[in-house]
Amino acid sequence: MELVKKLPDHFKRGYLWMERILEDFINYLSVEKGLARNTLESYHRDLKKYMQFLNNNGIPDVKTSTPAVISQFLMEQRQSGLAAATINRNLASIRSFYHFLLKEGSIQENPAVEMEASRTEKKLPSVLSFSNVDLLLDQPDLTSITGKRDKAMLELLYATGIRVSELIFLDLNSVNIKMGFLRCDGKGRKERMIPLGSMSIKSLEDYLQKSRPKLLKLKDEKALFINQHGKRLTRQGFWKLLKKYALKAGIQDIIPPHTLRHSFATHLLENGADLRSVQEMLGHADISTTQIYTHVSRKRIKEIYRKTHPRA
Repeated sequence: MELVKKLPDHFKRGYLWMERILEDFINYLSVEKGLARNTLESYHRDLKKYMQFLNNNGIPDVKTSTPAVISQFLMEQRQSGLAAATINRNLASIRSFYHFLLKEGSIQENPAVEMEASRTEKKLPSVLSFSNVDLLLDQPDLTSITGKRDKAMLELLYATGIRVSELIFLDLNSVNIKMGFLRCDGKGRKERMIPLGSMSIKSLEDYLQKSRPKLLKLKDEKALFINQHGKRLTRQGFWKLLKKYALKAGIQDIIPPHTLRHSFATHLLENGADLRSVQEMLGHADISTTQIYTHVSRKRIKEIYRKTHPRA
């Protein structure tokens, strides 16, 4: 609140109002829209950045902003080197926020409603080969407590295709090892059931029997995967682990957190799985989102053909 103390009185009122209405908006997205926690954090982060821009440019609150002001904000984002996808997400956050204010009666029109998003180049997702998946999943040290945990996490990601954000929010009761299924709450709090493979079941049993009890500090901790402090593992914590194991495996490419999810979907399709089943397991609302993996699969088939056919 140090910033508020330095502002003139009319700016203080605008700033405090913006803080309150932002919290109302985030609560609305959480309760009425059922958005996931990491999505809510993205909205909050984008809008805080926009509000800071308004304050820096002498605009006391979001209600007095204009399309020209929003365009200038997005231009600054572009000049700072942010990717088009990130800028478009900022615009989407601002547009949704103003739609909320319009609905609440705080403004008469949405200044961002007619603003167009930047064109983005569609990139194919990063996918590991079968051999590199095996190599990555073999890196954790199974003689250590954390190694057993890391092995279970990696196996579970590749076996189910769940997102990293979904992985870290799994609770003990999310997994039914006896039935061989995982229950996952995805985007929009939509629940889906995903089968577990034999390797992931074996790794989970090893972790739950021999590792988690030693990491546990509080008996009532519900989180499935916990850190060395006995608390739920964070997304950042997992990202560090993934980078460490990729480096250890000698995989040269930078592995994004969703690489195992992308590999899961692509490998299923390459081995004959139908698109609808893969869509269901990934939790995609629209099958067009899943179809990108068919492009990846075809691209990989062409690469294999060129490398292996004597007259390719």
